[in-house]
Amino acid sequence: MFTRFLVILLILDSIVLVAAILLQSGKGGGMAASFGGASSSADALLGTRQAGNLLTKASWWAGGIFIFLAFVLQVASSRGRTPTSVLDKAVAVPAAAPTAPATSGNAAQSVVPLQSAPAATPAPAPATKP
Repeated sequence: MFTRFLVILLILDSIVLVAAILLQSGKGGGMAASFGGASSSADALLGTRQAGNLLTKASWWAGGIFIFLAFVLQVASSRGRTPTSVLDKAVAVPAAAPTAPATSGNAAQSVVPLQSAPAATPAPAPATKP
């Protein structure tokens, strides 16, 4: 039950993280800025970083929470299992096959044959010479 709650929190956090990242505008530090692309020098002078600060903080917090929840879920999933050795499995003695119960009467009828019985063919009649 606890892990389901954490998985739901992880999914909701991932949705917030994706939304915060996709809503951010490009910084324009690449070649587009040098040719008057996404971020012109007038935008940089007036300062359009206020909305970016909120989205940047939200993406950092959501990313940190995502990593923390993923780590907690990974640790919780590994605690339920105990490691086993391949050698322990090889040494284990297989269980004995069950024996057929004794029946009163004809015991040969209760035995299951491993191979099918050969078909009975009549012996050929000896050839007589006239």
